[in-house]
Amino acid sequence: MKKGPIGLIALAVVGFVAINSVFIVDEREKALVLQFGQIKAVKEEPGLAFKIPFIQEVVRYDDRILSLDTQQIEVTPSDDRRLVVDAFARYRIADVVQFRQAVGVGGMRAAEQRLEGILNPQIRAVLGSDGVTSNTILSADRGTLAARITAGVRSRAADIGLEVVDVRLKQTNLPTQNLDATFARMRAEREREAADEIARGEEAAQRVRAQADRTVVELVSESQKEADITRGEADARRNAIFAAAFGADPDFFEFYRSMTAYERALQGNNSTMVIAPDSEFFDYLDGSDAVSGRPVP
Repeated sequence: MKKGPIGLIALAVVGFVAINSVFIVDEREKALVLQFGQIKAVKEEPGLAFKIPFIQEVVRYDDRILSLDTQQIEVTPSDDRRLVVDAFARYRIADVVQFRQAVGVGGMRAAEQRLEGILNPQIRAVLGSDGVTSNTILSADRGTLAARITAGVRSRAADIGLEVVDVRLKQTNLPTQNLDATFARMRAEREREAADEIARGEEAAQRVRAQADRTVVELVSESQKEADITRGEADARRNAIFAAAFGADPDFFEFYRSMTAYERALQGNNSTMVIAPDSEFFDYLDGSDAVSGRPVP
């Protein structure tokens, strides 16, 4: 009767031991079997694995590509224009044994601290090297700079069992204390460019205005010249007609001219004239033959 409980206890003990002897390695992780802090086995293939219960323990590490966002740091390129840089790195655990030996029980937190300690000095070294200016960092060449940073970090990160896949510069800004001065300088440059554009526009407008004035003067002069020529030709033709008329009948021509003079002189209510009585102007007004010595037409 007493063997039943003992058997159950023994079976439970065996089951407990068996459970603590088996563990599962996921395809997204790597595992180390430790015995008193010493590495006894490395499990990188997914599936079931075994360990000695109560003596050995299993430490798991993520085998996927991980991301590390660094704190913002200030860098000084070769043009002495300080910049605040924010970068991130993608990495994975390549050698889990070397990783464990390097970081110990600190795990991923210690690994990221060491990786950031490698990454930040490398960023300062590359971005502060000769020939690298703030304009270079802010241009399309930043991809080349990121590749140089990645190469430098990768070789040093291998010492702690990490493989750095990529390093990128997320943001590159000016320090807060320099923003006002930079904006003021940019504003002054834009205002200077605007003043230059206005001056060039005024100069162009003056040229167009001067050309238009010159064209007006030339057109008016040419028109005046043509008008004078036409007027002169008309006057010559009129004089020729008058001369022909005068030659055909001088008495009638003289009479016509006198009548025209009377019409112009005696317009409206103007009938008073102060003139010598023997003036030729009265030849056709008094109707006397004695005045002009010729008959009235």
